[in-house]
Amino acid sequence: MDLRHLRIAAHVELASLIAMLANLATAHLKPVSALLGPTHGCAYLFVLAATWRLEQATTTTKATAVIPGIGGLLALRRIERRTLQRAGHREGGGAR
Repeated sequence: MDLRHLRIAAHVELASLIAMLANLATAHLKPVSALLGPTHGCAYLFVLAATWRLEQATTTTKATAVIPGIGGLLALRRIERRTLQRAGHREGGGAR
């Protein structure tokens, strides 16, 4: 399965969280909060749903995706690492 959509959502989730926290720490503009809150929430839910639907996602990977902000990126890292390990074993490369 292509991980492009999960990768985009994970980056949007992290970027929107950083922007919300920056807004909270500085001007705390309500229109910015009104835009970024739902954006972050939708990206977070998309990351959860996309991770849980992946066949190659282990239970630990699915639990990692629940962490707000960085969970999607951590889940992607685990999925990609596992995919590379499986590809290495199929080619006879073993552990590196």
